[in-house]
Amino acid sequence: MSIDSPVLPSSLPVSDHPLLQPLTIGGLTIENRLMVAPMAGVTDNPFRRLCKSFGAGHAVSEMIIADTALYARKKSLYRANFDNEIAPISAQIAGAEPDKLAEAARYQIDNGAQIIDINMGCPAKKVCRKLAGSALLQDEDLVARLLDAAVNAVDAPVTLKTRLGYENGRENILRVAKRAEQAGIAAIAIHGRTREDMYTGEARYELIREVKESISIPVIANGDIDSAQKAQRVYELTGCDAVMIGRAAQGQPWIFRDIGHFLRTGETLEAPSVSEIKEIVLAHLQELYGFYGEYSGCRIARKHIAWYTTGIPNSNAFRQAMYGEESTAGQFRVVESFLKAHE
Repeated sequence: MSIDSPVLPSSLPVSDHPLLQPLTIGGLTIENRLMVAPMAGVTDNPFRRLCKSFGAGHAVSEMIIADTALYARKKSLYRANFDNEIAPISAQIAGAEPDKLAEAARYQIDNGAQIIDINMGCPAKKVCRKLAGSALLQDEDLVARLLDAAVNAVDAPVTLKTRLGYENGRENILRVAKRAEQAGIAAIAIHGRTREDMYTGEARYELIREVKESISIPVIANGDIDSAQKAQRVYELTGCDAVMIGRAAQGQPWIFRDIGHFLRTGETLEAPSVSEIKEIVLAHLQELYGFYGEYSGCRIARKHIAWYTTGIPNSNAFRQAMYGEESTAGQFRVVESFLKAHE
Protein backbone atom coordinates (compact mmCIF):
# COMPACT_ATOMS: atom_id res chain seq x y z
CA MET A 1 0.00 0.00 0.00
CA SER A 2 1.65 3.21 -1.15
CA ILE A 3 1.05 6.56 0.44
CA ASP A 4 0.21 7.75 -3.05
CA SER A 5 -2.54 5.17 -3.46
CA PRO A 6 -5.94 6.71 -4.22
CA VAL A 7 -8.00 7.15 -1.07
CA LEU A 8 -11.76 7.50 -0.89
CA PRO A 9 -12.91 10.54 1.07
CA SER A 10 -14.32 9.93 4.52
CA SER A 11 -18.08 9.43 4.58
CA LEU A 12 -18.30 11.59 7.72
CA PRO A 13 -18.81 15.36 7.51
CA VAL A 14 -15.41 17.03 7.70
CA SER A 15 -16.49 19.00 10.78
CA ASP A 16 -16.94 15.67 12.61
CA HIS A 17 -13.61 14.22 11.55
CA PRO A 18 -12.44 11.52 14.01
CA LEU A 19 -8.97 13.08 14.34
CA LEU A 20 -10.54 16.22 15.80
CA GLN A 21 -12.46 14.35 18.49
CA PRO A 22 -11.19 13.86 22.05
CA LEU A 23 -9.17 10.74 22.79
CA THR A 24 -9.10 8.93 26.13
CA ILE A 25 -5.82 7.35 27.21
CA GLY A 26 -5.98 5.49 30.48
CA GLY A 27 -8.85 7.61 31.78
CA LEU A 28 -7.25 10.91 30.75
CA THR A 29 -8.81 12.97 27.97
CA ILE A 30 -6.77 14.56 25.19
CA GLU A 31 -8.49 17.40 23.35
CA ASN A 32 -7.90 16.03 19.86
CA ARG A 33 -5.89 13.38 18.06
CA LEU A 34 -3.13 15.52 16.54
CA MET A 35 0.04 14.82 18.49
CA VAL A 36 3.58 16.15 18.67
CA ALA A 37 6.22 13.41 18.46
CA PRO A 38 8.95 13.42 21.10
CA MET A 39 12.21 14.67 19.54
CA ALA A 40 15.44 14.99 21.50
CA GLY A 41 16.66 18.57 21.55
CA VAL A 42 13.43 19.86 20.01
CA THR A 43 10.27 19.09 21.96
CA ASP A 44 11.19 21.03 25.07
CA ASN A 45 8.70 22.87 27.25
CA PRO A 46 8.49 26.03 25.06
CA PHE A 47 8.08 24.02 21.84
CA ARG A 48 5.41 21.73 23.30
CA ARG A 49 3.41 24.70 24.51
CA LEU A 50 3.84 26.45 21.16
CA CYS A 51 2.54 23.45 19.21
CA LYS A 52 -0.43 23.14 21.55
CA SER A 53 -1.21 26.81 20.99
CA PHE A 54 -1.53 25.97 17.29
CA GLY A 55 -3.97 23.14 17.94
CA ALA A 56 -1.93 20.05 18.83
CA GLY A 57 -3.95 17.99 21.26
CA HIS A 58 -1.01 16.29 22.90
CA ALA A 59 2.77 16.52 23.12
CA VAL A 60 5.28 14.08 24.62
CA SER A 61 8.44 15.31 26.31
CA GLU A 62 11.97 14.76 25.12
CA MET A 63 13.42 11.38 26.04
CA ILE A 64 14.97 11.10 29.50
CA ILE A 65 17.37 8.22 30.13
CA ALA A 66 16.42 5.98 33.07
CA ASP A 67 19.52 6.64 35.15
CA THR A 68 19.20 8.42 38.49
CA ALA A 69 22.80 9.60 38.20
CA LEU A 70 21.72 11.83 35.29
CA TYR A 71 18.58 13.37 36.80
CA ALA A 72 20.37 16.28 38.44
CA ARG A 73 22.16 17.31 35.26
CA LYS A 74 21.04 20.59 33.78
CA LYS A 75 19.86 18.97 30.53
CA SER A 76 17.69 16.47 32.41
CA LEU A 77 16.20 19.20 34.58
CA TYR A 78 15.17 21.12 31.48
CA ARG A 79 13.69 18.00 29.89
CA ALA A 80 11.70 17.24 33.04
CA ASN A 81 10.28 20.78 33.33
CA PHE A 82 6.49 20.79 32.82
CA ASP A 83 5.74 24.30 34.09
CA ASN A 84 2.62 25.91 32.58
CA GLU A 85 1.92 22.97 30.28
CA ILE A 86 -1.57 22.01 29.21
CA ALA A 87 -2.58 18.70 30.78
CA PRO A 88 -2.31 15.80 30.40
CA ILE A 89 1.47 15.93 30.70
CA SER A 90 3.42 13.04 29.17
CA ALA A 91 7.06 12.27 30.02
CA GLN A 92 9.10 9.92 27.86
CA ILE A 93 11.65 7.61 29.45
CA ALA A 94 14.18 5.21 27.91
CA GLY A 95 16.26 2.40 29.32
CA ALA A 96 17.14 -1.28 29.11
CA GLU A 97 16.94 -2.31 32.78
CA PRO A 98 13.45 -3.00 34.18
CA ASP A 99 14.24 -1.78 37.71
CA LYS A 100 15.71 1.48 36.45
CA LEU A 101 12.85 2.04 34.01
CA ALA A 102 10.35 1.52 36.82
CA GLU A 103 12.26 3.97 39.00
CA ALA A 104 12.30 6.52 36.18
CA ALA A 105 8.54 6.14 35.73
CA ARG A 106 7.92 6.79 39.44
CA TYR A 107 10.29 9.76 39.37
CA GLN A 108 8.44 11.42 36.49
CA ILE A 109 5.02 10.89 38.08
CA ASP A 110 6.34 12.50 41.28
CA ASN A 111 7.69 15.29 39.08
CA GLY A 112 4.26 16.12 37.70
CA ALA A 113 3.82 13.85 34.68
CA GLN A 114 0.40 12.22 34.24
CA ILE A 115 1.37 9.82 31.45
CA ILE A 116 4.59 7.83 31.09
CA ASP A 117 5.79 7.10 27.55
CA ILE A 118 8.41 4.41 26.93
CA ASN A 119 10.86 4.97 24.07
CA MET A 120 11.49 1.90 21.95
CA GLY A 121 11.77 3.84 18.72
CA CYS A 122 14.83 6.08 18.84
CA PRO A 123 17.33 4.93 16.17
CA ALA A 124 20.26 7.05 17.38
CA LYS A 125 23.52 5.11 17.72
CA LYS A 126 24.33 6.45 21.19
CA VAL A 127 20.95 5.21 22.42
CA CYS A 128 21.04 1.87 20.61
CA ARG A 129 24.56 1.16 21.87
CA LYS A 130 23.05 0.98 25.35
CA LEU A 131 20.42 -1.45 24.03
CA ALA A 132 17.74 1.19 24.49
CA GLY A 133 15.36 2.84 22.02
CA SER A 134 14.71 0.79 18.90
CA ALA A 135 17.58 -1.61 19.72
CA LEU A 136 15.27 -3.22 22.27
CA LEU A 137 13.17 -4.66 19.45
CA GLN A 138 15.88 -7.29 18.99
CA ASP A 139 14.98 -8.83 22.37
CA GLU A 140 11.25 -9.40 22.79
CA ASP A 141 11.67 -11.02 26.21
CA LEU A 142 13.40 -7.89 27.48
CA VAL A 143 10.71 -5.74 25.86
CA ALA A 144 8.09 -7.68 27.82
CA ARG A 145 9.95 -7.28 31.12
CA LEU A 146 10.41 -3.56 30.57
CA LEU A 147 6.75 -3.02 29.73
CA ASP A 148 5.59 -4.99 32.77
CA ALA A 149 7.99 -3.15 35.07
CA ALA A 150 6.89 0.31 33.95
CA VAL A 151 3.16 -0.44 34.01
CA ASN A 152 3.37 -2.00 37.47
CA ALA A 153 5.48 0.84 38.86
CA VAL A 154 2.95 3.65 38.57
CA ASP A 155 -0.74 4.28 39.03
CA ALA A 156 -0.90 6.20 35.75
CA PRO A 157 -1.26 5.40 32.05
CA VAL A 158 1.87 4.11 30.33
CA THR A 159 2.20 4.43 26.55
CA LEU A 160 4.74 3.07 24.07
CA LYS A 161 6.55 4.72 21.14
CA THR A 162 8.19 2.23 18.80
CA ARG A 163 9.00 1.20 15.22
CA LEU A 164 8.06 -1.64 12.88
CA GLY A 165 11.05 -3.66 14.04
CA TYR A 166 14.82 -3.55 14.26
CA GLU A 167 15.63 -4.55 10.69
CA ASN A 168 13.84 -4.95 7.38
CA GLY A 169 12.45 -8.39 6.72
CA ARG A 170 12.19 -9.11 10.44
CA GLU A 171 9.47 -6.65 11.43
CA ASN A 172 7.96 -7.80 14.72
CA ILE A 173 5.61 -4.94 15.54
CA LEU A 174 2.54 -7.21 15.61
CA ARG A 175 4.00 -9.35 18.40
CA VAL A 176 5.35 -6.32 20.27
CA ALA A 177 1.99 -4.52 20.07
CA LYS A 178 0.04 -7.53 21.32
CA ARG A 179 2.47 -8.00 24.21
CA ALA A 180 2.19 -4.29 25.00
CA GLU A 181 -1.58 -4.58 25.21
CA GLN A 182 -1.24 -7.61 27.50
CA ALA A 183 1.10 -5.64 29.76
CA GLY A 184 -1.48 -2.89 30.18
CA ILE A 185 0.03 -0.30 27.85
CA ALA A 186 -2.63 2.36 27.33
CA ALA A 187 -1.72 3.39 23.74
CA ILE A 188 0.98 2.66 21.19
CA ALA A 189 2.58 5.08 18.71
CA ILE A 190 4.25 3.43 15.73
CA HIS A 191 6.77 5.02 13.37
CA GLY A 192 6.38 3.37 9.98
CA ARG A 193 10.06 2.47 9.62
CA THR A 194 12.48 -0.04 11.12
CA ARG A 195 15.59 0.95 13.02
CA GLU A 196 17.57 -0.10 9.92
CA ASP A 197 15.67 2.49 7.89
CA MET A 198 16.59 5.30 10.31
CA TYR A 199 14.79 8.20 8.52
CA THR A 200 15.52 7.15 4.93
CA GLY A 201 13.04 6.10 2.29
CA GLU A 202 9.30 6.41 2.88
CA ALA A 203 7.36 5.42 5.94
CA ARG A 204 5.30 2.25 5.50
CA TYR A 205 1.79 2.10 6.88
CA GLU A 206 0.52 -1.42 6.06
CA LEU A 207 1.75 -2.91 9.34
CA ILE A 208 0.28 -0.03 11.33
CA ARG A 209 -3.11 -0.95 9.88
CA GLU A 210 -2.54 -4.59 10.81
CA VAL A 211 -1.69 -3.58 14.36
CA LYS A 212 -4.83 -1.45 14.56
CA GLU A 213 -6.90 -4.42 13.43
CA SER A 214 -5.28 -6.78 15.94
CA ILE A 215 -5.42 -4.85 19.24
CA SER A 216 -8.01 -2.75 21.04
CA ILE A 217 -5.86 0.02 22.59
CA PRO A 218 -5.40 3.30 20.68
CA VAL A 219 -2.89 3.13 17.82
CA ILE A 220 -1.07 6.33 16.82
CA ALA A 221 0.46 6.54 13.33
CA ASN A 222 3.78 8.35 12.93
CA GLY A 223 6.23 8.93 10.08
CA ASP A 224 6.33 11.35 7.13
CA ILE A 225 3.14 13.20 8.04
CA ASP A 226 4.09 16.60 6.66
CA SER A 227 0.82 18.20 5.55
CA ALA A 228 -2.88 18.29 6.26
CA GLN A 229 -3.59 16.12 3.24
CA LYS A 230 -1.00 13.58 4.36
CA ALA A 231 -2.55 13.40 7.83
CA GLN A 232 -5.92 12.62 6.26
CA ARG A 233 -4.38 10.05 3.94
CA VAL A 234 -2.47 8.26 6.69
CA TYR A 235 -5.65 8.15 8.75
CA GLU A 236 -7.49 6.54 5.84
CA LEU A 237 -4.67 4.08 5.12
CA THR A 238 -4.19 2.91 8.70
CA GLY A 239 -7.50 3.43 10.47
CA CYS A 240 -5.38 4.88 13.31
CA ASP A 241 -6.80 6.53 16.41
CA ALA A 242 -4.42 9.51 16.16
CA VAL A 243 -1.56 10.90 14.09
CA MET A 244 1.80 12.03 15.43
CA ILE A 245 3.87 14.72 13.68
CA GLY A 246 7.59 15.11 14.30
CA ARG A 247 10.10 16.59 11.87
CA ALA A 248 7.43 18.43 9.86
CA ALA A 249 6.69 20.60 12.90
CA GLN A 250 10.27 21.85 13.08
CA GLY A 251 10.05 25.47 11.97
CA GLN A 252 6.36 24.95 11.19
CA PRO A 253 4.47 24.58 14.48
CA TRP A 254 1.40 25.92 12.68
CA ILE A 255 1.09 22.58 10.86
CA PHE A 256 -1.38 21.51 13.55
CA ARG A 257 -3.56 24.53 12.79
CA ASP A 258 -3.35 23.69 9.08
CA ILE A 259 -4.37 20.07 9.67
CA GLY A 260 -7.25 21.04 11.93
CA HIS A 261 -8.56 23.58 9.42
CA PHE A 262 -8.35 21.10 6.54
CA LEU A 263 -10.12 18.35 8.46
CA ARG A 264 -12.88 20.73 9.54
CA THR A 265 -13.48 22.46 6.21
CA GLY A 266 -11.73 20.55 3.44
CA GLU A 267 -9.84 23.75 2.62
CA THR A 268 -6.08 24.29 2.62
CA LEU A 269 -4.78 27.30 4.49
CA GLU A 270 -2.26 29.55 2.79
CA ALA A 271 1.27 29.43 4.13
CA PRO A 272 1.89 32.11 6.76
CA SER A 273 3.35 35.38 5.53
CA VAL A 274 6.83 36.47 6.57
CA SER A 275 5.13 38.99 8.85
CA GLU A 276 3.24 36.20 10.60
CA ILE A 277 6.38 34.07 10.80
CA LYS A 278 8.22 37.00 12.37
CA GLU A 279 5.66 37.26 15.17
CA ILE A 280 5.84 33.52 15.83
CA VAL A 281 9.63 33.36 15.76
CA LEU A 282 10.18 36.35 18.03
CA ALA A 283 7.66 35.08 20.56
CA HIS A 284 9.31 31.64 20.47
CA LEU A 285 12.75 33.19 20.98
CA GLN A 286 11.57 35.09 24.04
CA GLU A 287 10.20 31.86 25.49
CA LEU A 288 13.46 30.03 24.83
CA TYR A 289 15.54 32.80 26.38
CA GLY A 290 13.34 32.89 29.45
CA PHE A 291 13.40 29.13 29.84
CA TYR A 292 17.10 28.40 29.23
CA GLY A 293 18.76 31.67 30.15
CA GLU A 294 21.36 33.71 28.28
CA TYR A 295 23.99 31.15 27.28
CA SER A 296 21.90 28.07 26.48
CA GLY A 297 18.94 30.07 25.20
CA CYS A 298 21.03 31.70 22.48
CA ARG A 299 22.51 28.40 21.33
CA ILE A 300 19.36 26.29 21.46
CA ALA A 301 17.47 28.96 19.51
CA ARG A 302 19.84 28.68 16.53
CA LYS A 303 18.36 25.50 15.08
CA HIS A 304 14.81 26.83 15.43
CA ILE A 305 15.77 30.07 13.66
CA ALA A 306 17.37 28.05 10.86
CA TRP A 307 14.21 25.97 10.41
CA TYR A 308 11.91 29.00 10.47
CA THR A 309 13.92 30.90 7.86
CA THR A 310 14.46 28.06 5.37
CA GLY A 311 13.18 29.12 1.96
CA ILE A 312 13.27 32.86 2.63
CA PRO A 313 15.54 34.71 0.15
CA ASN A 314 19.14 35.19 1.33
CA SER A 315 18.49 32.99 4.36
CA ASN A 316 21.74 31.03 3.96
CA ALA A 317 23.87 34.15 4.35
CA PHE A 318 21.65 35.34 7.18
CA ARG A 319 22.04 32.07 9.08
CA GLN A 320 25.83 32.21 8.88
CA ALA A 321 25.76 35.69 10.39
CA MET A 322 23.16 34.67 12.98
CA TYR A 323 25.28 31.72 14.16
CA GLY A 324 27.99 34.19 15.10
CA GLU A 325 25.79 36.07 17.55
CA GLU A 326 26.78 35.15 21.11
CA SER A 327 24.07 37.01 23.03
CA THR A 328 20.30 36.65 23.11
CA ALA A 329 19.88 40.39 22.51
CA GLY A 330 22.13 40.32 19.45
CA GLN A 331 20.49 37.20 18.10
CA PHE A 332 16.99 38.61 18.59
CA ARG A 333 17.98 41.84 16.87
CA VAL A 334 19.42 40.21 13.72
CA VAL A 335 16.44 37.85 13.41
CA GLU A 336 13.95 40.70 13.75
CA SER A 337 15.88 42.80 11.24
CA PHE A 338 16.14 40.01 8.69
CA LEU A 339 12.46 39.10 8.82
CA LYS A 340 11.34 42.72 8.82
CA ALA A 341 13.33 43.28 5.63
CA HIS A 342 11.36 40.48 3.94
CA GLU A 343 7.88 41.43 5.09
